[in-house]
Amino acid sequence: MARQVFRIEGMRELEQALGELPKATGKAVLRRVLIEAGEPIARAARAVAPRDVGTLVESIDVGTKLSRRQRSQHRKMSTVEVHVGPGPNPQAITQEFGTWRHRAQPFMRPAWDAERMNALDRCVTLLGNRIVEAAQRAARKSARLAAKG
Repeated sequence: MARQVFRIEGMRELEQALGELPKATGKAVLRRVLIEAGEPIARAARAVAPRDVGTLVESIDVGTKLSRRQRSQHRKMSTVEVHVGPGPNPQAITQEFGTWRHRAQPFMRPAWDAERMNALDRCVTLLGNRIVEAAQRAARKSARLAAKG
């Protein structure tokens, strides 16, 4: 599999600004941004997923929850992670990769390939906006608490 290399400008500044927020606020901001940036990938996967396979299309979602089996096999890489996909739907694996009886009908990989750069750009843009909004909310809250005494 060929690796693609790309460069993102401004992430160091965003990470520093995120670090200035309270830890819980920073995690919440990052989680909301990742979920919002992942939605176009899920939408693209829903558009190309085969419709004749049970509830496959309806199961494709963006979120932080994994099934028990997925959790047991997952190795956490970051403090905030968001997953895009069909969740614990067993038909998804056979549809994506195929079996000896059934040819592969990939839906997640084409969606990822088509939307990954848009999702990354969207993530950077949204993160900058959401950090500014969270910092303004924190400043208003601290001013309100200071006024109360």
